[in-house]
Amino acid sequence: MGHLLKGSVMAVQIRELLGNHKIIPVPVDGIGDMDDLYDLGMTSFASVQLMLALEEAFDIEFPERMLNRKTFQSIASIDRSVSELVAGRA
Repeated sequence: MGHLLKGSVMAVQIRELLGNHKIIPVPVDGIGDMDDLYDLGMTSFASVQLMLALEEAFDIEFPERMLNRKTFQSIASIDRSVSELVAGRA
């Protein structure tokens, strides 16, 4: 996992979910935090699978306002969104 420059614990978990659920057709360890997951081959169906996996893993629920391409576009954007939802739960 040498590609993680500032990899937060959450970003590591997000990467594991991406890899375990085969969300994108490329190796997860080569993806940068800001890389566009849709450009790397993530489909809208896969983004829904990812959303469900994130909800289960982090015990959160994405509100309707976050159900858009921008939320799931990169590991960094997913990290921000999940962090916001987890913090709101506390």
